[in-house]
Amino acid sequence: MYFFYDNENRLIYIGKSINIQKRVKQHFSGKDRKSFKIQLFTKKIAFEVTGSELIALLYESDLIKKNKPIYNRAQRRTLYQYGLYLNEGHGYKSLSIQKISNNDKELTTFTTLTEAKEALFKITEKYGLCQKLNGLYKSKSACFQYQIKACNGACLSLEPIESYNQRVDAFINHNFPKKYTQLCKLPGRKENEIGLVYIENGVYKGFGFCPLDTPKKQLLEFISFRQDNRDVRRILMRYLTRKSQ
Repeated sequence: MYFFYDNENRLIYIGKSINIQKRVKQHFSGKDRKSFKIQLFTKKIAFEVTGSELIALLYESDLIKKNKPIYNRAQRRTLYQYGLYLNEGHGYKSLSIQKISNNDKELTTFTTLTEAKEALFKITEKYGLCQKLNGLYKSKSACFQYQIKACNGACLSLEPIESYNQRVDAFINHNFPKKYTQLCKLPGRKENEIGLVYIENGVYKGFGFCPLDTPKKQLLEFISFRQDNRDVRRILMRYLTRKSQ
């Protein structure tokens, strides 16, 4: 994480990068309007190591909401345009990519349609689902996967509904349990450290860092508790989804 401050020590921009030096240089060599303003008003730069992309994403989201830096306006708005939704038709459960709606509850979200489709293709293949039912193959008859014997025929109502839905449920239960507790262990800021992200009963609780040899029963003592919200839940669901693919 890196931070830009103005001459009154106000935080005006928060960013994250694997290579902070390279990214900061891009800010100060940019020719766009935002870069010009950052170049003009930045008087001090600070940084903080997080050890992993997940903690950086959660930390950035938390700090932007708390500090509302003037040049992080884009990050204040959601960048997630597409969602993965669970549907049911003729008894068969299916997964689909749709534009995010405030009235619906998406399973997880994506920034682009290409990213969303790539993820759904992987999920469909991993769990032996039907491309046609999942909206990935348009046809009035069987999907292409059925023709190469990679689909059991749900697209033609040949596979029993119960057995097919069990595989959809397996994906849902593995990736999106309604009430689950999980302590994610991640790379730390240095070699002898572990990064921790804690979710309790489906609610994000916060993150922290602990020594590598910390006893299991003491791990939660190192969690710095933070606010749960829709944005961090999306970040976590995207992380868990990618991890399971």
